[in-house]
Amino acid sequence: MRSLRDHHPARVVVAVPVGSPEAVRVLSQDADQVVCLEQPAAFGSVGRWYEEFEQLTDDEVLELLRGD
Repeated sequence: MRSLRDHHPARVVVAVPVGSPEAVRVLSQDADQVVCLEQPAAFGSVGRWYEEFEQLTDDEVLELLRGD
């Protein structure tokens, strides 16, 4: 989000389906708005909240970002 600010957007909105209350507080420091549908107090790990949550390598992420 900090990097996005360098491009001077009108607003930065972060939307996530689930997050810890602490993560939402941290995101709120840099975003204009944070939308988080669920903020369970006993969050644990993010993978716990998804039926499928496989790990990706750095190369796979870069490929997805490039649109390969």
